[in-house]
Amino acid sequence: MNYYNEIKKELINNEVTKKVKTYSINKSDLDTYYNVGKLLSEAGNKYGEGIIKEYSKRLTKDINSKYSARYLFDIRKLYYFLKVHSLNAQLTFAHYRLLFSLKNNNEISYYIEQSLKRRLSVRQLRERIKSKEYERLPEETKNKLITNNELDVSDLIKDPIVIKKSNNYDEISEKVLQKSIMEDIPSFLKELGEGFTFIDNEYKIKIGNYYNYIDKNIKTINQDKTIGLIVCRENNQYIIEYSTDKRIIAREYMLE
Repeated sequence: MNYYNEIKKELINNEVTKKVKTYSINKSDLDTYYNVGKLLSEAGNKYGEGIIKEYSKRLTKDINSKYSARYLFDIRKLYYFLKVHSLNAQLTFAHYRLLFSLKNNNEISYYIEQSLKRRLSVRQLRERIKSKEYERLPEETKNKLITNNELDVSDLIKDPIVIKKSNNYDEISEKVLQKSIMEDIPSFLKELGEGFTFIDNEYKIKIGNYYNYIDKNIKTINQDKTIGLIVCRENNQYIIEYSTDKRIIAREYMLE
């Protein structure tokens, strides 16, 4: 088999298809790259790794400068990746490239699911991976994800929560911590997960059980029940023991 001619034909057909059917660009790319990745794998096994660099030079000259050696190696990685994980055309090749460095299949599945569910852009997915979002999920949440158990809103609150500090000190007071949170509410809410809303700073409710008051009078029908969050330097059992309401959870924080 002339591997180079087959690879070149696949890539040229893909370029033509994308110009004609723009609605299926992702699927066309992924299907093509899977086939090309398989050919690259076979060629590498037969002729050695150096053949991929040689193909890169020829493809750059014959088709497009984007087919660098690194790009071709990543196309081959997609082939190996899709032998384990199913292909989804809602994700782009750029999304998949971000997942290649991850070794834990449960972690990979988590980011794929989040990308699909939240319609994450490549930049948003990169930020989540960089922040080690999966690693910071509670172990109980990871077990629920593995066993496909239903998740509560609180399950996706990271531990520790990353808070961007507003000064140069490694240790800060409660007041400064509160100030740091207030200065970047969007980032703090992202750390908590989906479905959280900021109402006000130190919102005061003077009557009865404040959870029930908020649930009955403030939250909308589409919002989940109120939960309480204790942001603490160390998550110790003393806090948990005296927070008897199951809707109060404790999470450590980490300064960034």
